[in-house]
Amino acid sequence: MALLHFAFRAVVAEPDAQLAELGLGRVHHRVLFFIGRTPELRVVDLIATLGITKQALHQPLSALVRQKLVQQRTDPSNRRERRLSLTAAGKALERRLSGQQRRAFAAAFRKAGPSAAQGWRAVMLELMNGA
Repeated sequence: MALLHFAFRAVVAEPDAQLAELGLGRVHHRVLFFIGRTPELRVVDLIATLGITKQALHQPLSALVRQKLVQQRTDPSNRRERRLSLTAAGKALERRLSGQQRRAFAAAFRKAGPSAAQGWRAVMLELMNGA
């Protein structure tokens, strides 16, 4: 458990510092990350992915829209649904923040070797699936 704690802290340290300069936090990075993975993401799907309530998403999403990092549009086929996409600035920020994390993982996997990387992925999948 201590290894997980210290590894996570190391992986998020630099992105968290960059986010703080913008008045944002880790939750904003998660929102940017998942919207970036699924352009035109429905708000309801983002809520389900993050495992939070609509109320919990309201403040971080509003901040990202205000800073012109995320754009919302009404779904033309269902006017009650909103679709989310990253703006050019949002894409650049998400790439910068997640890119640092990807590079850290890539370097660790290179040093640990392919079988260790496979083992790590297997453990993470088991934890994700409720082992």
